[in-house]
Amino acid sequence: FDITVASQIMAVLCLASDLKDLKRRLAKMVVAYNFDRQPVTVGDMGVEGALTLLLKEAVKPNLVQTIEHTPALIHGGPFANIAHGCNSVIATEAASKLADFVVTEAGFGADLGAEKFLNIKARNEGIEPAAVVIVATIRALKMHGGMKKTELVNEDIQALKDGFANLKKHVETISSFGLPYIVAINRFITDTELETNTLLELSNSAGIPAALTEVWEKGGAGGIALAEKLLDVIQKSQNTFAHLYDLSDSLEVKIQTIARRVYGADGVEFSPKAKKQLIEFESHGWGMLPVCMAKTQYSLSDDPQKLGRPSGFTITVRELKPSVGAGFIVALTGEVMTMPGLPKLPAALNMDVDEDGNAVGLF
Repeated sequence: FDITVASQIMAVLCLASDLKDLKRRLAKMVVAYNFDRQPVTVGDMGVEGALTLLLKEAVKPNLVQTIEHTPALIHGGPFANIAHGCNSVIATEAASKLADFVVTEAGFGADLGAEKFLNIKARNEGIEPAAVVIVATIRALKMHGGMKKTELVNEDIQALKDGFANLKKHVETISSFGLPYIVAINRFITDTELETNTLLELSNSAGIPAALTEVWEKGGAGGIALAEKLLDVIQKSQNTFAHLYDLSDSLEVKIQTIARRVYGADGVEFSPKAKKQLIEFESHGWGMLPVCMAKTQYSLSDDPQKLGRPSGFTITVRELKPSVGAGFIVALTGEVMTMPGLPKLPAALNMDVDEDGNAVGLF
């Protein structure tokens, strides 16, 4: 089974440019194979119209009011570890008509959401980003520096310095696309002044533009410094955006390129099943599609235990899945699951309604 947010229908919904394109993509979805191992699609079954009917309202972006009473478009939710991790094309296009700059999230790190946004979504719609904001937290960097998760509230400058290598790799990945960037240091109340200043100094010494953001604590006012510095970066930096691979490259070359240039792997090992699928998919004419890597979000490698900036590793591709309607091929790596469970303490356990009917536990 696949979790809903990683399903091909979610990807189709988020990559369709309009209702007509949605129907076209739904029709191309492969649902089975016949006895001759030829793909059977939704269009072959003649039910793309019925599916489009079910989704005709869902395809419309949601206009939402933030807690500061400003408008935001929230639409679509594919996970970035096992799906392409970007909001809908329709919402992005709508936002671009309403503002001078559109800020959109790509899930997890530069190895997942950003790579997929730039190689899949941006390519799909001809989007040329003005810049990339790489969000970093001191807690995450300390964990990548070897600190236990239960101890992250404690000050540890050495762990922060050791974990900085992970952030540098994400910066290098964005640089490889030729895009201007800035690191947003997402400050939390548990971060000490020394830790914050150390991270700013590390960034400055490495020539990495960075700015403190305190939106978590102060709301929009806490992001003004970041926004101002980002605009400065956009105006003064050269933008030479280019995709990491050509669609004419083979599926194997695309996977190898992502593994080596984005993850820092020495190479890729394909399982016997994946090797067979590479040949099969190319024969079906799917070799021209981009690749969507399904990989753990906890590590640059496909092993969630390898933190920091690992080296000397290979990526294992165990299986390929055709998401022809969405317009990409999914490569399952390591032990990644497409039906993950909830965390040990899901947020829902803290949510409730008090005696006066007020919502509690949402923040």
